[in-house]
Amino acid sequence: MIDAIAYARAGLLGNPSDGYNGKTISVIVKNFAAKILLHESPLLHIKSAESDSNRFKSIHELKEIVSSIGYNGGIPIIKATLKRFCDYCDDNGIRLAPKNCTIYYSSNIPRQVGLAGSSAIIIATLRSLMEYYEVSIPLEYLPTLALSVEQKELHINAGLQDRVIQCYEGCVYMDFSKSIMAQKEYGYYERLPINKLPNLYLAYKTSLSKVSGVVLNDIKTRYEKGEEHVINTLNDIAALADKGREALLAEDYGALGEFINQNFDNRTKIMNISAQNMEMIQAARSCGASASFTGSGGAIIGIYKDNDMLQNLVNNLKKIDARVIKPDIN
Repeated sequence: MIDAIAYARAGLLGNPSDGYNGKTISVIVKNFAAKILLHESPLLHIKSAESDSNRFKSIHELKEIVSSIGYNGGIPIIKATLKRFCDYCDDNGIRLAPKNCTIYYSSNIPRQVGLAGSSAIIIATLRSLMEYYEVSIPLEYLPTLALSVEQKELHINAGLQDRVIQCYEGCVYMDFSKSIMAQKEYGYYERLPINKLPNLYLAYKTSLSKVSGVVLNDIKTRYEKGEEHVINTLNDIAALADKGREALLAEDYGALGEFINQNFDNRTKIMNISAQNMEMIQAARSCGASASFTGSGGAIIGIYKDNDMLQNLVNNLKKIDARVIKPDIN
């Protein structure tokens, strides 16, 4: 039996510039994970999880589930991953052993709140397939292959950030500049020392779940049309990753917190932020903490000063039905 895992992630700075040749810093969040169990079997079989069920207590339950996780659950994601893995092997002259397997998947990553639950399933599946078929894929290319699952097979708008941090783990600075990407099909990835990270909190509301590709599609359209305001704002957001990297290495947490706030504030210039999402940001900042989205919305991340501030965060965000945790990055 092969057991593979991939964790949730949180964008710290630069998000969402990764899809636009920008720069980001992200951290892994080991509090939540997607898991794959795989064993040999006569036929290739993907076992359904609870979220793939077509039986519901009522039409209202169906509406709630579809609004949260979409229409298809995890089965299409795993099918698409299997297809891209096979494509990769064919393109690179790798002959797969003539054997089949049964795949089970599970995930406790809150869905569609910007914690990268879908890409975690893909990374965990790729890891299990690599072990099962004894195929080695270079670490720096693995995020690119994972991204192709969503972009080429599922036609979902996404960037490399999520897949990079889920492959490398820890805390990673990423540069997706055109000149770098054109040469290698992947960016420059630098692990940053996690012992220099400040006190980080993460808060999320599952009631704000949404499909991130839908949220970001408007930016993509405007970017591709050459809208100067969108392009300049995304460049400003990307520059914050460089500033944040220097602040983190210097342990200048005051500056780092300001950059996190600026990341979100710049985002409001090109995206419509829902009242509930804005409420989370304001509740956190009213405690003195910094706050920005971890992804496309529904979850936020920032720096808190001490345990008293952390307790204030817990209390304030609980009032608006948001849960606060300390992300496990080690």
